[in-house]
Amino acid sequence: MRGLAQYLMDEYRVSKARACKVVQAHRSGMYYNAKYRADEFLRKRMREIADVRVRYGFWRIFILLRREGFKDNHKRVYRLYKLEQLNLRSKRPRRSKAGAHRMDRIDIDRPNRCWSMDFVADQLFNNVRFRVLTVIDNFTRKCLSIFVGQSIKGEQVANVMESIKCQRQALPERIQVDNGSEFISKVLDKWAYENRVILDYSRPEKPMDNPFIESFNGAFRDE
Repeated sequence: MRGLAQYLMDEYRVSKARACKVVQAHRSGMYYNAKYRADEFLRKRMREIADVRVRYGFWRIFILLRREGFKDNHKRVYRLYKLEQLNLRSKRPRRSKAGAHRMDRIDIDRPNRCWSMDFVADQLFNNVRFRVLTVIDNFTRKCLSIFVGQSIKGEQVANVMESIKCQRQALPERIQVDNGSEFISKVLDKWAYENRVILDYSRPEKPMDNPFIESFNGAFRDE
């Protein structure tokens, strides 16, 4: 409509108000100038998030972008999401492949710098299975919590972390976890964001990415 109104103004020398009235367009549209924004940085950041959070779909990636300060609306982000073909990727990569990139390691030089948590599964004499969530401080190697349940969900993991926070009056800078459904849950992700804790995900089938909790759980199982 704007182009047609401009054509009438140029060819027939009519006023802007007259041209807009003829084409039934609002006059404010003649004053709007779209601001071009480069897509490269946003697309690169989306790809980086998708490589690390291998099981995250569009809306989870969109939420992370908003947290990082991107103001783009969901329609523009989804258009770029499809251009990057992220909607076609497998969100559950084969176990024989490493589907995520490892974050840069940090120096663990003090308590509460980095924690680790994982599950141990076993069964009772009557074949009733149970799981144990263990949490340790990677610097002190101290066990911060042992939570037992038959079925432990993401909400319960977040509650355990909140309990540790209240008891110790401290939180780590990051927590090393695997890509289990409990650790990628929206509830735990929200808790980590609100408490400014980074969830550092290990690569699938790469237990050496989280050696502290693997060592602890091995000794814990033996005992």
